[in-house]
Amino acid sequence: MEKKQKKNKIGVVILAAGKGKRMQSELPKVMHLLHDRPLIDYVVASVEKLKIRPVVVVPDDSDLVREFLGKRARYAVQTERLGTGHAVAMAEKSLKGKVDCVLVLYGDMPFITAVSLKKIIDEHTAKGNTLTLMTAKLPDFQDWRGQFYDFGRIIRDVNDDVIKIVEKKDASPKELNVKEVNTACFCFKAGWLWSNLKKLKNTNAAGEYYLTDLVKFAFDAGAKLSAVDINPREAVGVNTKEHLEKARILS
Repeated sequence: MEKKQKKNKIGVVILAAGKGKRMQSELPKVMHLLHDRPLIDYVVASVEKLKIRPVVVVPDDSDLVREFLGKRARYAVQTERLGTGHAVAMAEKSLKGKVDCVLVLYGDMPFITAVSLKKIIDEHTAKGNTLTLMTAKLPDFQDWRGQFYDFGRIIRDVNDDVIKIVEKKDASPKELNVKEVNTACFCFKAGWLWSNLKKLKNTNAAGEYYLTDLVKFAFDAGAKLSAVDINPREAVGVNTKEHLEKARILS
């Protein structure tokens, strides 16, 4: 009789420490309302459908996210805004040694579904990947898709393998024409994630530690990685009042 394959333990990290400066508000970005529900509520609800209690990375100067979510989540505090890589590192204490894989997503993506989250987890575990990323392929950057122009571009080699993600601030004109974008949702092998977060450098236009640099790390190391794509609508994020208004129209 075949041995039953060990089921991977999945941890989820939701990044929710953004101050919402571009929203021109003192309210944490993920607490802005879409149809009378905070943005973070939609994301956590999708994670809950997977029977997972997430770790939510929150700011040190506001308790609003914690007060709203209560026991639906565990919390990690980001005291300095040093980039997405730094934010994820704040969750290491909560998850290290407790999970095999870590799914990372943003708290301002109200349309992300449990189906898509399961899709990336299934791809990651079935292939035994070190890193799996979720992308969106666009016909253009027109209309409501205009916000995707600010997203990182997925760069592939001649074999169609993903080799890196280039942020808009660092992209060449040719790279800006790429219409496959990073949705900022990743699944990592846990041990690899914690050790490689420590290797990130902030030598980029924003002076931040980019989580996306881990894609190049994985490719350069010959680690197993692949991508799944989702409906671009699910990748819509809310960074400005204009984005929030467009989200209301889309929903």
